[in-house]
Amino acid sequence: MEFKDYYATLGVPKTASEKEIKQAFRRLARKLHPDVNPGDKTAEARFKDVNEANEVLGNPETRKKYDELGSNWRMYEQAQARGGPSPFGGAAGRPGAGGGFRTMTADEMNEVFGDSHPFSDFFTTFFGGGGGSGPSRPSRRARAGRDVEHEIELTLEDAYRGVTRRLVPQGGGHARSVDVRIPAGVGDGSRVRVAGEGEPGTGGAAAGDLFLRVRLTPHPSFERKGQDLYVSVDVPATTAVLGGHVDVPTLTGTSARLRVPALTQNGQVFRLKGYGMPAVGSDVKGHLFARVNAQLPRTLSPEEKEHYEALAKLAETPATESTV
Repeated sequence: MEFKDYYATLGVPKTASEKEIKQAFRRLARKLHPDVNPGDKTAEARFKDVNEANEVLGNPETRKKYDELGSNWRMYEQAQARGGPSPFGGAAGRPGAGGGFRTMTADEMNEVFGDSHPFSDFFTTFFGGGGGSGPSRPSRRARAGRDVEHEIELTLEDAYRGVTRRLVPQGGGHARSVDVRIPAGVGDGSRVRVAGEGEPGTGGAAAGDLFLRVRLTPHPSFERKGQDLYVSVDVPATTAVLGGHVDVPTLTGTSARLRVPALTQNGQVFRLKGYGMPAVGSDVKGHLFARVNAQLPRTLSPEEKEHYEALAKLAETPATESTV
C-alpha cells in the first residue's frame, strides 16, 4: 500500500479552500468522466482517483483526519493490522457525512464501473472502516441495463410506408436478432424506441432500451419539408400557355393528375392535397407541391416554325387603341 496524496491528485495546495477543492474536482470530473472517454482505461483510473480524493478532502471532518494522518500513515496502518483501535479513535465513518462536495458514493461509482471496487486500499483502510484487510468486494446489486442508440438508414419510400427491419443488437456478449417495426412518417433524426432491447440489467434488474436514430437518404426526385413533399414536373410549353393536364409522380409509385391553367409561368407551384407524408401514428397526410418546369422545344418542324414566326409578328404589332 502507498500513501495517497489527494492534494496532488486534485492539483491543489494543502492550503486550498473548500471552494477551490470543489472547483478542482468538478473540472477534473467533467474531463475524465467515463461517458466522455469511453474505453479509455487511463481516464477511468484517474476518474476513480479524483473521486476518491474529493471524498476525503471535500468533507471538513475527513480532511482534518487526513491531514493528521500525514507522514504517520504507516504507523497507523501497522496498528490496525495488529487489531488495534482505529487510527482516528473509534470507527472510521464514511466520508461525506459532514455535507461536503462529493457527487458520487460507492454505490454510484459501482453504477459507472460495475462490480470493480471503486476505492483504493489506502482509502478503505483509513476512511472506509476496514481493519487493514483491504477492500471488500461490493455485493452485486440490481442495476438496470443502459440504453443503447444506433443509427438506421431509410429511404424516403421506407419512411412513407413504414418498414420492418431485422437487427442484431449486441449486449452482454450475446448476439440476438430482433424485428423492429419503423412506423410510417418518421423523419430524419427521429428516434424509435424498442423497449427492453438495450444492455441487459444485473441482479435481476430490467434491461435498457434500444433507440434507433433515423437517417433518411436523399431522394433523387422528392424533397421533404415536414409532412410536405416537393417535386418538379415537366410541362410542355404549349400546355403552360394554353392549359391542360400533366401527370405528377408520387411516392406510392403511381401518378396524380394535375390541371395546369392557361398562361402558367415557369417555376409556378401547385398543391396536390393529401399526397404528402403521413404523420406518425395517424392517417393524416401532408401535401405534395408540384413545381412547374416549362419545357421549350429542342427542335421545330417547318410548320411549327411558321406558327412561332407568326406569333412573333403578332407580338411586334402594337395593339390598336380604341376610341370613344
